Amino acid sequence: MSRNRQRAQVAVITGASAGVGRATARLLAQRGIAIALLARGRTGLDAAAAEVRAAGGRALPVEVDMAEYDQVVAAGQRIEAELGPIDLWINNAFSSVFAPFLQTGPEEFRRAMEVTYLGYVHGTRVALHHMVPRDRGAIVQVGSALAYRGIPLQATYCGAKHAIVGFTEALRCELMHDKSNIKVTMVHLPALNTPQFDWLLSRLPRHAQPVPPIYDPVVAARAIVGAADRPGRREYWVGASTALTILGNRIVPGLLDRYLARTGYQSQQTDRPADHDQPTNLWQPADGPDGRDYGALGSFTSRAHRHSAQAWLSRHRLVTAAGLTAGAAVGVLALRRH
Repeated sequence: MSRNRQRAQVAVITGASAGVGRATARLLAQRGIAIALLARGRTGLDAAAAEVRAAGGRALPVEVDMAEYDQVVAAGQRIEAELGPIDLWINNAFSSVFAPFLQTGPEEFRRAMEVTYLGYVHGTRVALHHMVPRDRGAIVQVGSALAYRGIPLQATYCGAKHAIVGFTEALRCELMHDKSNIKVTMVHLPALNTPQFDWLLSRLPRHAQPVPPIYDPVVAARAIVGAADRPGRREYWVGASTALTILGNRIVPGLLDRYLARTGYQSQQTDRPADHDQPTNLWQPADGPDGRDYGALGSFTSRAHRHSAQAWLSRHRLVTAAGLTAGAAVGVLALRRH
């Protein structure tokens, strides 16, 4: 979505009512473009739309469950009718469960996969339905370091993010075969200070937390907008922890298995007991019609970094694969010593 040659006039963001989607909407709105905000929660959607308008953009909030294909189709038709041709589609919506796999019910696992994985598939299909006849547009898939490295207590999330990578790679090959001008890229994120730790279904004894280092959602938003500007690149890694996790898993996956088996339970929980009566968003939005606006930030603001040198260097192509591999090797040696 180049600001000079082909600036998108219409962008779509799924999961736009909170967290990374909310932060990305704010950043894109500063360009004065029209943004369709897709999510289930009315309270968060209305608040996000107000922020987009205040920043100079045009907002269209649309209540939609990304797991329901017919709803996504209807949303796409409404966006094209009210805002115009879709130039950019950002898939970001997800839900999950914090629990050991055997404590996650089959229906809960299925629902999380339908929202997260099939939500991306549905969004991508609808985006392509509108983009292919025009032979232009960009799709950004918001991924995670956990798309390449599974961790305990997050089997549902890791499974969905792994699936998104395989789906996107297959689709990219098909578009290249067709000599399409539509671009698909991925942005893999680190641990972020978003509301997910306050509203995901959890069966952990203590309150869930992101594994440090923790980043502010604005770090992710900058990377996503940068990827939209240069969607020809296969993928972007955000944060040194993401790069080290992905490369470390390629080098010594067995060592990481043992390390995470030892540390993964403790590192994903705070010291305070979990509140199992808090609203959860697996089946219904946590921010219902009269609910709370969760915003972009979670409960770990004091520990979150607002900048990532690695992400900036990566966007400007100043981080090489060789350099990242060397860094991963250093990280592995440190892990062995630990």
